[in-house]
Amino acid sequence: MELEVKREIDTTKPEFKANPDSLSVLLRPLMPEHLLRIFKLALKSLWMHKLRSFLTVLGIVFGVCSVIAMLAIGEGASYEAQQQIKDLGSQNIILESVKPPEEQKISGAAQSFSIEYGLKYNDIKRIRATIPGVTIVVPGRIIRDYIWNATRRVDAEIIGTVPWYPEMRNQRVGMGRFFSEIEMEYGANVCVLGYETAQRLFPINNPIGREVRVGGTYYRVVGVLEPQKILKSPSAADTASKAAIYRMFIPLSTARARFGETVVKRRTGSIEAEKVELHEVTVKVDDPKRVVSVAQAINALLKRNHKKEDYKIIVPIELLRRAEETKRIFNIVLGSIAAISLLVGGIGIMNIMLATVTERTREIGIRRALGAKRRDIITQFLVESILLSGTGGLIGVLLGVIIPFFVTTFANMKTIVTFWSPLLAFSISAIVGVVFGLYPAIRAAQMDPVEALRHE
Repeated sequence: MELEVKREIDTTKPEFKANPDSLSVLLRPLMPEHLLRIFKLALKSLWMHKLRSFLTVLGIVFGVCSVIAMLAIGEGASYEAQQQIKDLGSQNIILESVKPPEEQKISGAAQSFSIEYGLKYNDIKRIRATIPGVTIVVPGRIIRDYIWNATRRVDAEIIGTVPWYPEMRNQRVGMGRFFSEIEMEYGANVCVLGYETAQRLFPINNPIGREVRVGGTYYRVVGVLEPQKILKSPSAADTASKAAIYRMFIPLSTARARFGETVVKRRTGSIEAEKVELHEVTVKVDDPKRVVSVAQAINALLKRNHKKEDYKIIVPIELLRRAEETKRIFNIVLGSIAAISLLVGGIGIMNIMLATVTERTREIGIRRALGAKRRDIITQFLVESILLSGTGGLIGVLLGVIIPFFVTTFANMKTIVTFWSPLLAFSISAIVGVVFGLYPAIRAAQMDPVEALRHE
């Protein structure tokens, strides 16, 4: 009987040893205690050069901070613009009377001149009769004049309109009420003040029930509107950006009776009279999807009945779409500009890590001679670069969240820090640490141990 002899395999022989520099070994996961030791060593190495590490971190801090702060400011500005457009009504179409350019030139050169332009009451009748989908129409006349309360006065827009104006223009009455249909029918001398106007004329007293004077006519205050935000800079919402702060609302019938339809402007050496029946008309459409098509139909109707282009059509829903597109482009531009700072910070990290590799050539040689693998060297320098970028990212996120708060407090400018902007900025800073730290780490690992030991 033959005995089967089992030969014991000696894995200690060279032919059975794994190559410590092979790809599979480099990619093998590190043990937690090994990673902790590398982390402590990286922290100690960076702490030995505190000033250099601090200056390197600053590049990442400014990059991350600028990304978050700039996006927050852009988001806030876009939000305010969109809110103003929404206040005009997503189902509304706004028509405005506009003085034709040729009339402006003629009236500016003449000594005495009378012009007639703008929207008319007949336009409202035609819109109601011929265009389907129109549910509500709000006409308005605007007269500029002084409003008095005893010795206090304010230069304001006096708007003659209808009782359902607040609903159409998304405005609320803060105190009292808006004037009624009966008061409009009889041309009553009642008014509703804008919040800013009431504050200016009645800084201490309650204005409800009191009287204000325009010219020689007194009006009883029946209500005060809630404060309305006004855009501080030009935007797509031209109507909102031009809105006057000081306003007073009176019934349209009262405005026609007290001020007429012809406004006379006296200037040095000339008299100019303008006849405008309606300065603005707000049209509400029953279906938001039909707003654009109804606006096109109104434009065609007005073109047939107006010899000159003395009107302007504003469609808030189109302005909102443009504002959203502008916001997207604005965020991309701001994000790109801020990302350049992160790129500069990443280049700073690579520069410092390359200098560190050169300084620590002998240390690398000693570690390799004592048995350290290439992956240990790569991990060591990679952890150091990630520590630099991660620390800068955390500080940058903190500052990026704080700075918009100060901008809102001291510059009175709305800012919005979205959830994704700090997360995105920190993630980019971490990626920058890996990408810009990888080359110096590989370069350090590829050093010949013998040559490294000879380095002085």
